Amino acid sequence: MWTYEHSIETDATPEAIWGLWTDVAHWGVWNADIASIRISGPFETGAEIVMTPAGQDPVHLLVAETAVNELFVDEARFDGLLLRTVHRLGRGDRGRTRVTYRMEITGPGADRLGPQIGPAVTGDWPQTMAALVKLAQDR
Repeated sequence: MWTYEHSIETDATPEAIWGLWTDVAHWGVWNADIASIRISGPFETGAEIVMTPAGQDPVHLLVAETAVNELFVDEARFDGLLLRTVHRLGRGDRGRTRVTYRMEITGPGADRLGPQIGPAVTGDWPQTMAALVKLAQDR
């Protein structure tokens, strides 16, 4: 298994972050890498998201789990691997909101392929998360 986790704290409320997460059609506002995106229906467990990163093929994501104002999990399957990303909201220092993204890559060859694939997927997380919390704070 390959894992990576990044957290950031903000004065934005969990509800403000959650509102941006559930507005999938506008993820490109805070995630500069998204060329296009669409969701199959409401933002809930079982929804399918098709996200096309700039200059790349579409990525199919399944919303595997949701807990309003707390977390959502998306999963992508790629060459026999499962890429699972947990997006979590929690308590930070001094009553702030802690936003955490965690990727887990499992499956045959994950120990070998994870270090190649994972950093390519997670490399922009610090910038993307900073843009997310800034937008949530500004609302």
